[in-house]
Amino acid sequence: MLSSTLLDNRQRLIRSEILFRGTIDGASVHPREVVRVVLESNAAAIVAFHNHPSGEASPSHADELVTRRLREALQLIDVRVLDHLIIGDNQEYSFAETGLL
Repeated sequence: MLSSTLLDNRQRLIRSEILFRGTIDGASVHPREVVRVVLESNAAAIVAFHNHPSGEASPSHADELVTRRLREALQLIDVRVLDHLIIGDNQEYSFAETGLL
């Protein structure tokens, strides 16, 4: 499941929304759907987040690819991806904190 927190230009919450639901081992994420939701909300920034059912918070290659594609798609419309968080068992991974955003 990929969710996002949509923020205005002062980083105030507009809304949070589940964008995609997946299966036990993956989810298809389509950047154009994220762009659509962002435009409908008039958001200036987002924080994306999802869980890893395995409990391991380390990003997969697919996680890295989705993050890069989201950032590139949203840059085209001047929307910032502030972070992409992966939630595991009692741990989390932040793409922003590790410099991958």
